[in-house]
Amino acid sequence: MRHAGEFAVGVLIGFLGGMFGTGGSAIATPLLSMLGVPGFLAVASPLPAIIPGMTIASGGYRKSHLFDWEIILWSAGVGIPSIILGSYLTKYTGARPLLVATGVLVLGFGISFLFLPREGRFTTLKLNEGCASPRPPFWRLRLFLVAAGVGLIAGLLAIGGGFFFAPSYSRFLGLPIKKSFANSLPVSIALAIPGTIIHAHLGHISWTIAALLALGSLPFSYLGVWVTIHTQAARLERIYGAALTILGVFFLMRL
Repeated sequence: MRHAGEFAVGVLIGFLGGMFGTGGSAIATPLLSMLGVPGFLAVASPLPAIIPGMTIASGGYRKSHLFDWEIILWSAGVGIPSIILGSYLTKYTGARPLLVATGVLVLGFGISFLFLPREGRFTTLKLNEGCASPRPPFWRLRLFLVAAGVGLIAGLLAIGGGFFFAPSYSRFLGLPIKKSFANSLPVSIALAIPGTIIHAHLGHISWTIAALLALGSLPFSYLGVWVTIHTQAARLERIYGAALTILGVFFLMRL
């Protein structure tokens, strides 16, 4: 029965990952923990499983011209060394603090998007708006800090980083919500690969769990992208905030 539950978790993270521009490992970790998967296995096993689904979802966003390659390349270049450092630091942190940190961060971002949305009520992003977004002051410094911080957190929590890149792009770089989701995916793929290698070396990954998650997520990743592209941006931001808030509260109550 636990394997059926792990497959169902894969279906959920595939859909939500495609919809919200994340690999879904931050969602999978608390759900696997509730299914009885031991600490580090619940934290790290989703990491390799999210790569195929993120690749499929990225293709959907790329066709809609939502990528900003300057942001993607800078984020990957800074984030990869940071996730490597964070992954090795897990040897000194223990599993429970990482699970608590996941819940707190998810809840914090959820409240932010739910009660302090940035998108105007009638804001929409047309599919042909592929030009670069206006840059805020000191945007490269902001991007460097976001990539370094999220990379470190992603390494510690054994996630691809999309769950924190997407809201950080929106909040700190001023990207529209759909472009934030889109740009987080290829960066998450780049960061998930070294994270997977390191956590596998540390013995934190169950490949059976990873395979079940991947099988469940693959068919639903592109469906999530389709829903996001065809949803009004202001409504999407509220949905995003509500989903994160509910998940964060539920997870923290179960720890």
